Amino acid sequence: MLRPKRADRIELMNSLVILPERPRVELLLEPYRDVIGRDFPGYRNHIHRAVTYAMHFLNQAPEHQQLVETAFVYHDIGLWTDHALAYLEPSEAVALRDNQQQGWGLDPEALRSAIHWHHKLFPYRGPHQEVIEACRKADWIDASQGWIRKGMSRAAIAQVEQAFPNLGFHQSLLRLAKDYGGSTVVGVWRVVRGIVTW
Repeated sequence: MLRPKRADRIELMNSLVILPERPRVELLLEPYRDVIGRDFPGYRNHIHRAVTYAMHFLNQAPEHQQLVETAFVYHDIGLWTDHALAYLEPSEAVALRDNQQQGWGLDPEALRSAIHWHHKLFPYRGPHQEVIEACRKADWIDASQGWIRKGMSRAAIAQVEQAFPNLGFHQSLLRLAKDYGGSTVVGVWRVVRGIVTW
């Protein structure tokens, strides 16, 4: 796996590394551009922000990078592929199918679990704990737009958000909740009921 050159990295005081480009993310996401449609730029940047936070929690360990990038490409994709507000299982299914068909060789259980537990409220304990916990904390930071920080500084979060602007991602989630649920309130309730676990 190629390591980015120093000039291609933005490093903050707390060792957070922002990679302006992640070729694997772009490669895996591109086939879903038309399916995701107008939400593509916002979802893409959400993925980049979440991967940045997760890799920070994993101390940039290269052995986790492929799994983290892949899990985040697919973690919400069921919203668009299956039009599902309870999108964890549909997202897992798409990720596992592509992992098998494309021969990526990622541990299917680690991939499935990183997606399945990314909205867990309390720390995950179990197989693949280190990487799943990193993904869980990273998604909570970005899903809450930094209100939940999991130990990250506000300055670091601001730097990541500057590098990868929101581009309407959170508004698109509310729109999809309304479109699929019939109203924003009903849709949000169905999302929370369908994806948040203890």
